[in-house]
Amino acid sequence: MVTKSAMTQELIKKQTAFTLAEVLITLGIIGVVAAMTMPALIANHKKSVIETRLAKFYSTMNQAVTQAEADYGDKTLWDEYEMLYEQDEEGNDDPSKPIANTAYFNKYFAPYIVATKIEEREGKNIVYFPDGSVASFAGNSIKFWPNGKDFNGFQRDEETGLIKNDMEASGRKYFTFFFAPTGNSTANKYHYAKGVEPYKYNWDGTEEMLRSNSSIGCKEEVSNERAYCTALIQINGWKIPKDYPIRL
Repeated sequence: MVTKSAMTQELIKKQTAFTLAEVLITLGIIGVVAAMTMPALIANHKKSVIETRLAKFYSTMNQAVTQAEADYGDKTLWDEYEMLYEQDEEGNDDPSKPIANTAYFNKYFAPYIVATKIEEREGKNIVYFPDGSVASFAGNSIKFWPNGKDFNGFQRDEETGLIKNDMEASGRKYFTFFFAPTGNSTANKYHYAKGVEPYKYNWDGTEEMLRSNSSIGCKEEVSNERAYCTALIQINGWKIPKDYPIRL
């Protein structure tokens, strides 16, 4: 004999249970919401990683410069960075075959940074950092990849033998810094007597120029590379502006 209490419990179970159709509809709704929100979450995470590592790299490199100054004096008195090249059969420098000035790098930078690996490749000193980022040092120019997986290792085109043009990656996958503390000129005023700074060579001090320069401005179409993008992010407090013109 079924008691009244048992019948009541059974009725409650039937009233509170979900049908298979209801479960499937709920899961479908969850899937649609996830599909709509995941791209935005991924993009925001990518932006956050870039911002954090850019600020960290800037701090790390300038701490290294400060430490080097303790050993070698004011950076404005350091050796000038000398561009080195392989020589042709006649003993002349071949500008298409640069050699990394490893002596300069090993003197002023290498002892003061923490790296998992440092190597010389294609005329550049390549630094691999513990957080997965990568930087290449060539002359006064420093390119920084927040995500080392984006670093192509200066791959060469099989047909031409030339290093593949990675201009499209500038301001998107790598960001340009500059170190020129000894060149006192109008064009170099944002770098003279400074440490490692976002590329600001020949900058007029306005955000408009950072965005609009046809050669190196932070915009989609440029004739060279988007070197000014790093400075645009810096003046925004190391945050990528909401209207950042490059799709990351």
